[in-house]
Amino acid sequence: MAELQVKEGTVEINEDGFLVDPEKWSRDVAEAIARENKVEMSDRHWVVIDYMRKDYQESGKSPTVRRITKNSGVDTKELYKLFPVRPGGTAARIAGVPKPEGCV
Repeated sequence: MAELQVKEGTVEINEDGFLVDPEKWSRDVAEAIARENKVEMSDRHWVVIDYMRKDYQESGKSPTVRRITKNSGVDTKELYKLFPVRPGGTAARIAGVPKPEGCV
């Protein structure tokens, strides 16, 4: 486990960079995780993050890349531009949701 410094103090992240306690998620936490993953957040990034959080809350599962690109209004090409390294996993880390199934 590691700790990540955020405005509210610190949050714990696991060895894969995911929040240990998803209840600790906030936009400030998301910004800190994004910085750790070398992602500079824009409005389009937030479209993906907001979709992932909503979908996770409704389904109880983290959305796959396919579901993100089918339902969020962000196509595959743009998703890979926004999150160049492992887009599903990186976006899930920032969104404070578990690693999507099938994500390496």
